[in-house]
Amino acid sequence: MDKRIEEVKSGNRETIGQIYKEYRAGFILFLSRYSLSKEEIADIYQDAIIAFVENVQKGKCDDLSVELKTYLFSIGKYMAFKRMRNQREIDPHELESHWYQEEKEEIPNLEPALSRLGKRCYEILKLFYYEGKKLEQIQEIMGYDKKDVLKSQKSRCLKQLKDYYGKD
Repeated sequence: MDKRIEEVKSGNRETIGQIYKEYRAGFILFLSRYSLSKEEIADIYQDAIIAFVENVQKGKCDDLSVELKTYLFSIGKYMAFKRMRNQREIDPHELESHWYQEEKEEIPNLEPALSRLGKRCYEILKLFYYEGKKLEQIQEIMGYDKKDVLKSQKSRCLKQLKDYYGKD
């Protein structure tokens, strides 16, 4: 566990302040790609920090598998999308395109880990996550007799990918 998470959990205001300052500029830049005002982004950042601190103090971040920054930014992204959806009646497909673009930007970071997977695992994960195929479709494409076997294999492949990604 990140030392700072332990400090936030114990109520260390100085650490909370450091986290706030450290990620503020990047967070604002990150959300500036969406159609939000500077004030809205600042409000969302405040709310994301509060939600982060509350989650830490409730123990929800004890086994955090991502970087603190990634976790904080994802909280903010969800809050931003929720605000955009509620205030401006944004088309859900527009939000999906934002998600897709961000996922595409993350793919190069996964390449070293993906290259270490076996061909079968790579194909299962590619079909499911990248191409958006349903398990039934993958079952047919890859010749699995039972969906449960495929489901278990996908789970093992994903765990393997996470392990490789953490080592790279």
